[in-house]
Amino acid sequence: MPWKTTIKRARADKRAGKSASTQAGEFVREEIEKIRRGLTGARSPQQAIAIGLSQARRAGVDLPPPRTGRVKERTRKSAEYAYEAGQGKRKTQRQPRVARAVTQVMKREPKSSASHRALSQQAKRAAARRGAASRKAAARKAAHTKGRSGRVAAARKAARTRKRQRKTGRRRA
Repeated sequence: MPWKTTIKRARADKRAGKSASTQAGEFVREEIEKIRRGLTGARSPQQAIAIGLSQARRAGVDLPPPRTGRVKERTRKSAEYAYEAGQGKRKTQRQPRVARAVTQVMKREPKSSASHRALSQQAKRAAARRGAASRKAAARKAAHTKGRSGRVAAARKAARTRKRQRKTGRRRA
């Protein structure tokens, strides 16, 4: 159950015209705070983020579930359920016994998954995944628009840069 202050912050973000992911970020922040305080745990930073996003969807943040093929089908279905519950399109069933069991299991999970270091590494990996695709697209466009002599010049410049970086020790051979 999200804290009232979190819901207030998310609503204030919505009134300010901020994006759904910014509103959901409040719930992710709360989940990380709970893990750091030892109220719950998470297997990984990704799980902590996923729990926060799920709570945001259930609280009514207009954050649609990921498209087919982007994540596992089970994850997508779960996100769809949470989204529909938050939008008032589905009635949720309260299951106190299941909720208690989940709480007990989550308390046994590690707390280090919400550490600054773990979250930093997760962010770096996510940025690298996004960056690799955009770099590849940029390289393809550059190759397409430069022409032969432009590509040769770019290759020579890259070779000079690599050589210089090897000399200064900024790049290994």
